[in-house]
Amino acid sequence: MTDLSALLQPDKGQPATALHLVDKDGLDSWLKAQPQRVRQAAAAQGFKAEGYQFAFLPGDKADQWSAALGVAKAEEPSVWCLSKAADLLPEGTYRVAERGPGPAVLGWLLGQYRFGRYKEDKAPKGPRVLLTDEPARIAETAMIAEATFLVRDLVNTPAQDLGPAELEAAAAKVAKSAGASLSSVSGARLEKEYPMVAAVGRAATAERAPRMLEMLWGDTRHPRIAIVGKGVCFDSGGLDIKSAEGMRLMKKDMGGAAHALALAGLIVKSRLPVRLQLLVPAVENAVSGAAFRPGDILKSRKGLTVEVGNTDAEGRLVLGDALTRAAELEPELILDFATLTGAARVALGPDLPALFANRDELAEALLGAGEAVSDPLWRMPLWKHYDEMLTSDVADLGNVAEGSMAGAVTAALFLQRFVPEGTAWAHLDTFAWRSSAKPGRPKGGDALGLRAAWEMLKARYAA
Repeated sequence: MTDLSALLQPDKGQPATALHLVDKDGLDSWLKAQPQRVRQAAAAQGFKAEGYQFAFLPGDKADQWSAALGVAKAEEPSVWCLSKAADLLPEGTYRVAERGPGPAVLGWLLGQYRFGRYKEDKAPKGPRVLLTDEPARIAETAMIAEATFLVRDLVNTPAQDLGPAELEAAAAKVAKSAGASLSSVSGARLEKEYPMVAAVGRAATAERAPRMLEMLWGDTRHPRIAIVGKGVCFDSGGLDIKSAEGMRLMKKDMGGAAHALALAGLIVKSRLPVRLQLLVPAVENAVSGAAFRPGDILKSRKGLTVEVGNTDAEGRLVLGDALTRAAELEPELILDFATLTGAARVALGPDLPALFANRDELAEALLGAGEAVSDPLWRMPLWKHYDEMLTSDVADLGNVAEGSMAGAVTAALFLQRFVPEGTAWAHLDTFAWRSSAKPGRPKGGDALGLRAAWEMLKARYAA
């Protein structure tokens, strides 16, 4: 990975190409202040200061060109307003004219992301460096961009190259960076200690055997928090097999784990004063004669029995065991990330992770943090009256409700059964994917809810 901090440099007045942020309200006054050659160039390129519009502008000499960028509000740069420019501009050093770039520094970095593991870039570009008048923000901005790139890289990697073992290797890198150890429970011990994780993953080949990953980091005197991520490296649906269309993107079903690993990395690199527990149940939901079946009754780590109504509702099963383990260390806060339900996407679309929380103040903190860093969430209800939809005649509960209503809510209610009432808990049902590209957000894997969670944790725990 490129050293992203090198793409942001303190502005010390060094030579740089100017980038003019222009909005529609200020277009006429900006044009009047420009020399005729600039006005003519802008007109020739049809520049109307529309969002993400781009125009090259001539200078006194050939190497003194600049660029005009259409933005929503020139005086208030958004996170994304420089993202398209960062992608289109040639190699060089740039400065936002008349003002600092503000939060746009993050979009500048994210706009330079490429996933090139399997396809050679025919026209690779050199680094595009942005000068900033807030040098204190460089390190954290680069760290957040690196965390986002980690999520994108993991989600974009096909299942052939990212199974439970490779997910464990990714977790080991996070642990190594923290100076922490990573434990991995598998085999007979997994069947005994995490029976639902073992059941979901038992149809996979030996090379892709299920496991529970756990990392502990931080001073035991600090507040305990747990970060949990769904690590289903590929989801065929099991015996309730998905359609071809439904299975096509299931390499991304470990997107929750990718978010959890990235967030854990942010916590340890920032030395946030918490005692962190990271948990990732890593499995492949495959099809074989060993697969768990509809109608099976699984015993959970918590002791509750669960009737399997659908093998394609496997994420909540592995998370149930992980949440139980998290609760055993009595954290004051549990956050879990999961690509859990299609119902959440039907309700909210691809851009808005569904947020469920058992504390109003926690939900409000996450929503406010998401708004502050342009990483929005939308709260959904833990509607207790739907809990009866998970009733089973032969077990303590079922893993799915009958019928297709309230799918995201009943999934969250299932998870809540494994969280102690006295523990603050938030569940983010995230898509972890972009079906179409936006500036700074290419098509493919993406972090949705990561920055909101990090902003909330900083506000809650920063010394």
